[in-house]
Amino acid sequence: MNKLRAAPKAAEPRAAAVYGDAVVHRKPLKQRITENWQLYLLLLIPVVVTIVYKYGPMYGIQIAFRDFKASRGITGSEWVGLEWFVEFFTSPNCWRMIKNTVLLSLYSLLWSFPVPILLALALNQLQFHKLKRVVQTVLYAPHFISTMIICGMLRIFLSPTGGLINLLLGTSIDFLNQSTMFRTIYVASGIWQEAGWGTIIYLATLSSVDPALYEAAKVDGASVFQRILHIDLPALVPMAVLQLILSASNLMNIGFEKVFLLQTDLNKATSDIIAVYVYEQGIQHAEYSYSTAIGLFNTAVNIVLLIIVSRIAKKASDVQFV
Repeated sequence: MNKLRAAPKAAEPRAAAVYGDAVVHRKPLKQRITENWQLYLLLLIPVVVTIVYKYGPMYGIQIAFRDFKASRGITGSEWVGLEWFVEFFTSPNCWRMIKNTVLLSLYSLLWSFPVPILLALALNQLQFHKLKRVVQTVLYAPHFISTMIICGMLRIFLSPTGGLINLLLGTSIDFLNQSTMFRTIYVASGIWQEAGWGTIIYLATLSSVDPALYEAAKVDGASVFQRILHIDLPALVPMAVLQLILSASNLMNIGFEKVFLLQTDLNKATSDIIAVYVYEQGIQHAEYSYSTAIGLFNTAVNIVLLIIVSRIAKKASDVQFV
């Protein structure tokens, strides 16, 4: 009796990608480079620039672990290990700065993140194109005002003598010198300046939605709110998740310029953040190793937050970019 032998399975090509039920066989990298060498040559330019200006300076990160002296150079300076990190974490204002940085970033993310989405949904419903363009221009305009000018305007509007806000309220409150008001001022001015600009990417996403979906929804009797809920919002989810991940990855990199320009001795209880402290120690006091150690800690926290938020987004919305 002859034994039946199972036919050996054909080996699948090594370069294959599965999309749904279809298997797409990819060409070897060498062949793709040969066929599209012009595109890879163009790609080489930004890659070289990124390596030179982004990865090259990372060589200097080691001064966070050395007692850096300019006369000795980086490698000639004494290795001190984690001394500067210990000094930072044992400093009197360390946890206050971390707390202020995290809270200011969280409040900015909490209040600023949904506003562009709501504006984009509202603008998308406007049927009068001329009015839509005017509204968009008015909303975009503050983005093009420099931070220096914004802070100057805030100081004028919030001035206790003749400031617009005090004239409207009939008071003479020095808002900028009150530590309890600093976070509100920072977040509110940020929304006014960037919300309109943030709508661009969401409007572009909504413009790619098939108009047939809206027509079918109207035929089925769906209201405006139902069309937004079941058509617009699902279309915005991937882009919103991406923006959330990018925002969370910069949670500790709260804007230095605005905080520095609006900071006073009386509001330091809430405006004293890590970015300003790094500037003071590194530029004003020439503590290069100490300020680099603080900056490295800040970057490490951002990387961890980026990974955590990406994983949460993956589980919550089945969208992942990292």
